[in-house]
Amino acid sequence: MYIHDHGRPHFHARYGEHLAKFRIEDLELIRGTLPKRVKALVLEWASEHGEELMANWNALQKDEPISKIEGLD
Repeated sequence: MYIHDHGRPHFHARYGEHLAKFRIEDLELIRGTLPKRVKALVLEWASEHGEELMANWNALQKDEPISKIEGLD
C-alpha cells in the first residue's frame, strides 16, 4: 500500500520484476502479473490477513500509521 493511494481499497505485490495490484474486498487481480505459484501465495496470505489489510488501508486514508502484517507461516 502507498500513502495517498486512490481508488478502491487495494494492495500491491512485487516479486522480482513482476508487479501486481489486488483489490482487498475480493482479492481480484486488478493489474499486473505474478508467476502462478507466487500469485497463489499472495492470495493465501491476503485471505488470512484481509481485516488487517483493510485496517491499514483505512489508516492510510487518514494519514495514520499502519501496522506490520506478518508473512505466511
